[in-house]
Amino acid sequence: MRNFLRSITQTGSDESFLAVLKKIETLVAKVLSIAMVAILLIAVVELCLFIGQEILLNNVLADPDKFSTVTLIKIFGLFLNVLIALEVLENITAYLKQHGVQLELVVVTSLTAVARKIIIFDFSKSTGNELMALAIAILTLSISYWIVRRGSKAH
Repeated sequence: MRNFLRSITQTGSDESFLAVLKKIETLVAKVLSIAMVAILLIAVVELCLFIGQEILLNNVLADPDKFSTVTLIKIFGLFLNVLIALEVLENITAYLKQHGVQLELVVVTSLTAVARKIIIFDFSKSTGNELMALAIAILTLSISYWIVRRGSKAH
């Protein structure tokens, strides 16, 4: 740690200071990727436990009618949590590879997150305004995605 602090305080030129900042960014991205892998594994375990619990405790295989729409929506939400975690990990990996944010990945991750929210949307506990806000979010993210894709094809 002392060497690190010394390297920051003794950086005379802007280039050496920026090199230290780049090392810090890389370190933070690596720590985030490790944390994201842990979160991803926890999400997968949670999904498997929930599905196993629904099959074993509710005896869904013997009586498929016990498998409610609410249960299915919860399973979809957990699946989409895993997919969102994978996309966030992909964002971090792309940052480590290219040292820049991949805008298309960020927009796709955002679209997935909003789609998850719509899939698990509880109409009995929410208002029409919340649904309209989600619709506007999807519209603007879709337009953003179209613009980004169109721009990347032009290059």
